[in-house]
Amino acid sequence: MKYWNIRLFQNKASFQLSKKWLITLTVSLLLLLAIFMLSLSAGSNWISPIDVLRQLFNRTDEFTFVIETLRLPRVLLAILVGSALGVSGLILQSIVRNPLASPDIIGITSGASFGAVLFITLATGVISMSFLPLAAICGGLITAIIIYLLSWNKGVTPVRLVLIGIGISAILKSGVTFLLVYSDTFIVSKAYIWLTGSLYAATWKDVISLSCWLLIPLPIILLLGRSMNVTELGDDVAISTGIRLQRQRFLFLACAVLLAGSAAAFVGGIEFVGLMAPHIARRLVGRSFIGLVPITAIVGALLVLIADLIARTMFLPLDIPAGVFTAAIGAPFFIFLLFRTRNR
Repeated sequence: MKYWNIRLFQNKASFQLSKKWLITLTVSLLLLLAIFMLSLSAGSNWISPIDVLRQLFNRTDEFTFVIETLRLPRVLLAILVGSALGVSGLILQSIVRNPLASPDIIGITSGASFGAVLFITLATGVISMSFLPLAAICGGLITAIIIYLLSWNKGVTPVRLVLIGIGISAILKSGVTFLLVYSDTFIVSKAYIWLTGSLYAATWKDVISLSCWLLIPLPIILLLGRSMNVTELGDDVAISTGIRLQRQRFLFLACAVLLAGSAAAFVGGIEFVGLMAPHIARRLVGRSFIGLVPITAIVGALLVLIADLIARTMFLPLDIPAGVFTAAIGAPFFIFLLFRTRNR
């Protein structure tokens, strides 16, 4: 099998990629492109792929509003959100060394949801709803800090991080329920759609804003990604090789929070993508962390894109939240992983 050595940032970041990885990446990108075109074509009115391409490259007036204003921002946002959730799940599973870890299970998504629902409940009609993404990101960040501090005992161990994360997540979900019970019908309906996870009414502003948030963790992932493979062998092995384990764990946790929190901020609580995408990617290309990052991002994008395509086309004229379908697939997947892990 042929390998390529890639070096970046004056050899501060280096990794090895195989021929199998390159083939998998190419096929995955082609599949993503096919679903991308199908998503732009399908809707309440079918537009042929030829007309879609003509609109994208020649900017005709016939489909400008439908494609460029309604469908294209929604499709791009789905790709960004799926990629962010997938990579966030990959980071958490690598840190915790637990195949059941993901942003929604460990509590990050619950924190973002609580921050958003609290904002919707208290600030509707008082503060502009354009601050909702910021409230969700702050909720996820504060929750992650609390989990990290409570997990600290001469360092943070993976088991404590998971158990405390699950406990904090349960408390926050109870808090969300409390807020919804004591809110009026309008606020409840608005919050419920957000909590389920919907890409409805996506705008170019959302796409640009989320893209900026997702660029922040990229240098950290590239610089520290190679050492993640060593960390997965155990704390003692990582420390013996000179890795500053607690600093690395904190930085990667911050990246996972930023990815999952920003994704949830713009589309709500789309669950199980962060759980499923890394496992599917490992089946395709193995366990090398840096090699898994782009494949996991593509798989996550495909999961959300396909879920949203089904949600807005199969039940017309209704527009079902995409999170309904990721949960419908993810819950059985989680149970399967649980039994598989228990039987090892």
